[in-house]
Amino acid sequence: MSRTAGKMPYVSLDADEAGPGFAGESAALARWWQTAPVRSWGAAVLLTAVVAATSVTSGCSSDRPEPTLAPPLEDLGDVGPPAYDPGLEAAAAVLALVPQDATSLSVTDFDQVRLLLGASLLTGQDPSPVRERFWSRAAAQAPLLSEGLLRPVDAELAADYGFTQDDVKWEAAFTGPAGDGFVLALRDDLQMAGVERAVADGVGPLAGAEVDPILRLVTVGTTDDPETSWAVSEEIAAMVGPAAANATYVERDCLDFAQTLGTDATTLAAVPADDVAALEPLELFSVTLGGELATVRMGPEREDAFERLRLAGNLPATEPELGLGFADGVADPVGGRIGYVMPDAAVAARLVRERKLPFAVCPA
Repeated sequence: MSRTAGKMPYVSLDADEAGPGFAGESAALARWWQTAPVRSWGAAVLLTAVVAATSVTSGCSSDRPEPTLAPPLEDLGDVGPPAYDPGLEAAAAVLALVPQDATSLSVTDFDQVRLLLGASLLTGQDPSPVRERFWSRAAAQAPLLSEGLLRPVDAELAADYGFTQDDVKWEAAFTGPAGDGFVLALRDDLQMAGVERAVADGVGPLAGAEVDPILRLVTVGTTDDPETSWAVSEEIAAMVGPAAANATYVERDCLDFAQTLGTDATTLAAVPADDVAALEPLELFSVTLGGELATVRMGPEREDAFERLRLAGNLPATEPELGLGFADGVADPVGGRIGYVMPDAAVAARLVRERKLPFAVCPA
């Protein structure tokens, strides 16, 4: 990573180099944090040039075709925001469907959760007891930001329409001033006729939804124009990245101190109050939940990354406590990230769902 003049330099967080304030942090996580590849998401333009070389020698053909040059870059046209692409990972794919004025997004990739729990072949065609055992394990062991939108009507869907929540590949929900919405992406080999009938009949949360049988989506409140979606924002795209995750949460604001911690910042002692007051503004952040690791992204060049990492130690405890879900943190101020081990993935997901995340509070 590059150093930027006038900014806090990158600091190695290997356990034996971390120095004061980082005792007890995971050396394994630190090594992973420093060596993991940093990827960026965006559009790529392929330029093709035909280069012809000529030589004047005896025997060369005189009717060789003239070389053809590729058009210059400015003639290729602008590349707009990407349309919905089912080949992308869930959190990246859904951006093209989320309205531009939405304020938060949560995505749960049930395919990844099934893989995590050794149930990758599970579908709605499996016996009910088998499916219930999976959901019991998922609730206890997996980082679910959704417990399954269709589960309350699973029995009806299975009996009358031939599909259930277990046929949902991933699920996203968003909030915003124009209203809340959701997206269900269904498995590739599912017959969509039953889904269309269930939507037409208004079964449970499917009332008022729309079905795209080609893209295999069920949606409420989405946009069909990428130009009016979150896909226009490179900053938001950088919050989710291209890598698979069990769940991803994105918020377009910092978190209110009192709502996060149950107390007003003015009641704090002098030291934590000063720490909160010294934080930089935070207008966008995300939390990505993997199998054992979690990553908080706040955007590049965050000189307050270490301060936000340390905040929970001086602030009133959340319920459940942050350390039960997010532990052994390491900070990357250049990349604007905080990495955690998840001792209990289910607790980590609950903290995100309830927005009890001290590292994301607003400056006091």
